[in-house]
Amino acid sequence: MKQAMKRPALIVLTALVALAAAPGYKVIDKIKIGGAGGWDYVYVDSDANRVYVSHTNQTEVIDTVTNKLVGTIPDTTGVHGIAVASDLGKGFTSNGRANNVTIFDLKTLMATGTIATGMNPDAILYEPGSHRLFTFNGRGNDATVIDAKTGTVISTLPVGGKPEFAQYDGKGKVYFNVENTSEIAELDAAKAAITKRIPLAPCEEPSGLAIDRQKRRLFAVCSNRKMVMVDPDGGKVIGSVDIGPGADGAAFDNGFAFSSNGGDGTMTVVQETSPGKFEVVETVQTARTARTIGADPKTHKLYLPAAEQGPPPAGGKGRGTIVPDSFHILIVGR
Repeated sequence: MKQAMKRPALIVLTALVALAAAPGYKVIDKIKIGGAGGWDYVYVDSDANRVYVSHTNQTEVIDTVTNKLVGTIPDTTGVHGIAVASDLGKGFTSNGRANNVTIFDLKTLMATGTIATGMNPDAILYEPGSHRLFTFNGRGNDATVIDAKTGTVISTLPVGGKPEFAQYDGKGKVYFNVENTSEIAELDAAKAAITKRIPLAPCEEPSGLAIDRQKRRLFAVCSNRKMVMVDPDGGKVIGSVDIGPGADGAAFDNGFAFSSNGGDGTMTVVQETSPGKFEVVETVQTARTARTIGADPKTHKLYLPAAEQGPPPAGGKGRGTIVPDSFHILIVGR
């Protein structure tokens, strides 16, 4: 009888240990890009086996099968983000210093036109249900709404603050961070109207945003070293965890949320371990400056742009300069 009682206890203990085990993410490869200048967002087109990376005044295109640079889209001046409309055969870049969008052909990577936007278009998003393209304009405090089929501007929507990264939910809604008001705004894509605002306390100055469309969860990373989890339907924060400094990007894949912490060169891995309970299950060493991130839902690999950094200025204050020709992409996997 005593032996029969020990067996279930052993099974429960084994299950708890397995649940608590770290998932085992690590840097598994590095893609050399080189060149000069900074970078911002990375976009993973899993169906086409491509990664698009903004790189100062051009956009780099990488084949994820060979991990080779296969093309460059030039003249994307001050590029921040990339959006892909696979159903239309088009891609788009938000060119912050040119105040416009470049349209390019997904097959040839050749530019086919430009679209004027508001001031400093930063995040960019294609919402497939409405076939609309949205740019979130940092200095304009607004969003430009574009018909992605024709490339024409439909309207300019004031958003009441500085917009940051955006996600769509697959049900006609777009969600985006508003950095200087520390909230998420909900936008009806078809109506081009803001329908909800969600305060993000304890988050301050949110930037990167990820989504779990199945469970209806949003994950925002914040300047005060927090990631907050949001129920967009209930319109409230349902959890928060501590992350590393300097996070500017978030991703979600395979049941995990990720923050890319460029300040200390780590990636925080977060899991909903039970309904409504979120925990940090792993901290992965990446590289200082690796502050943005994209996830491939097919291969479950993560892509983080980074560059080597020289020593800090005399006195130890401020950042070191970027080492010339050191720009690269880290690949993180299990």
